[in-house]
Amino acid sequence: MTVPNLLIIAGTGNKSGKTSMACRIIEQFSHLGIISVKITPHFHETTPGLLPICEKKGYSVYEETNRGTSKDTSRMLKAGASAVYFAKVTDDTLMQAFTSILKNIEPGIPVICESPALRYHVDPGLFVIMKSEAANNNKDINKLLGLPHVMFKLDDLNNISPLPIDFRNGKWIGSRSPI
Repeated sequence: MTVPNLLIIAGTGNKSGKTSMACRIIEQFSHLGIISVKITPHFHETTPGLLPICEKKGYSVYEETNRGTSKDTSRMLKAGASAVYFAKVTDDTLMQAFTSILKNIEPGIPVICESPALRYHVDPGLFVIMKSEAANNNKDINKLLGLPHVMFKLDDLNNISPLPIDFRNGKWIGSRSPI
């Protein structure tokens, strides 16, 4: 599946800067009505502010409405996303959940998604990998590194303005890889 208006973010582990990058991109492109998505394989308890959109066997999709927490989805909403969706999935229901989210989004609207696993199923307009020496629970992303991507270091993120990313003619593009 090719989705040119989709930008996917992966990282080298927890605290690698995935959500920080998502928020920077959202801030830079909020005037376009950007939509944000966070997909996780962790079925932890739902927090206040998550409105159920779709609950099926193996996955649940919610819309974030609470800007007042430190959760990733709340941070994305606070950064200026026009809507933020959160999905809890199993490996074999990832695409079902993502497809149900796409049904809520007008074609051509810029979408940013924090989900490394989605990149195995979808060819986005742009794939960003965040790298940090301080990342916890380092993940093996060697397979992802073989796919076309741009890479950013979390430590350099605040020194890059504007980000070398653009959204033109319904497609995300990256002009260069800073590292």
